[in-house]
Amino acid sequence: MPRPKTLPTELDPSTRELVTRLRRLKDHSELTMRQLATKTGYSAKSWERYLGGKSLPPREAVEALARITGTDPVPLLALHEIAADSRDGRRARPAAQEQDAQRVRDEEQPAGPTTSRPERDPEPRAVRAAPATPTPPRATEPAFSRFPHLALTAGIAALAVALSAVLLLVLRLDDDVSQAAVTAPPRTTAASSPPSYACHITRVDGHWSAGINKGRTTEIGYGSTGADVAEAQCLLRRAGISPGGIDGMFGPLTLRAVKTFQGRAGLTADGMLGPRSWKALRG
Repeated sequence: MPRPKTLPTELDPSTRELVTRLRRLKDHSELTMRQLATKTGYSAKSWERYLGGKSLPPREAVEALARITGTDPVPLLALHEIAADSRDGRRARPAAQEQDAQRVRDEEQPAGPTTSRPERDPEPRAVRAAPATPTPPRATEPAFSRFPHLALTAGIAALAVALSAVLLLVLRLDDDVSQAAVTAPPRTTAASSPPSYACHITRVDGHWSAGINKGRTTEIGYGSTGADVAEAQCLLRRAGISPGGIDGMFGPLTLRAVKTFQGRAGLTADGMLGPRSWKALRG
C-alpha cells in the first residue's frame, strides 16, 4: 500500500484530526480510491483532495465512509462541524481586518478646507451669534478605532480554546470504540452496496467449510474479490489468523494472513491460494 502524503502544515487541529481518522478508516477497509468512489458516490479525485487535506469533505461524504466501514459517524460529524466552523472563522478574519484598517485610515486623515462642497450647518443661522470655534480632532480617536480589531482577536482566541476542549472530549469518548469488521450496509442501493458475508464454520465430509463458496478451490490472489475470497477469510480466521474484515476483498491484510498460514503449513508463502493451500485451509 503506498505511503500517504504528509498533510499540509497550515491545517487547523480539528481538520487534521478529521482527515487522519478518515485515512485510518480507508486503510483499515483496504478499499482503493476507485472502490471508495463506487461505494460513496464521490469521485476518486474528490477523495484524493479530501484525504490529502486540500479541501474539507462534505458532511455526506463523511457519513458515507463511516457507513461502508461500519463505524459510528457521530464522532466524525462532530469533528467535521468543528473543522467547518474554524475554516469559516479564518475566511472572515481578513475581511474584518481590512475593514478595521480602512476605518483607521479614514479617521486619521487630516481635515482640511474644502472648496467644492461647504459643510452643512447643523444649527439655524438665525440663532447662531458667532461662528463656532473649530474643534481639533481628538488624538485618542485612532486608538479607540482599534478596539474592534482587539475584540475580534480576543474572540478568535477564545473560540480556539473552546474548540480544543471539544476536540479533546471527542477524542476521549472515541478512544474505546473498537474497530468493527467491514460489512456492507443493510440498506443501500443495489448498484453500490457490496455483498454481506457471514462465516458459518462447519465440517462437511471431514473438511472445514464456511458455507460461502460451496467447497470450490478456485485459485485467487491479491486484488481478487467475491465469495471465494470471503470463504478463505473465514477459514483463515478459524485457523487463528486475522485477515481483517470478512468483506470478500483480497487486500494487504488478507495477503499477509495467507502468507502466514502458508508458512505455518509448510507451503510456499507466495500469497496465492491454489488447490494445495485450499486443501490445507479445509483441514
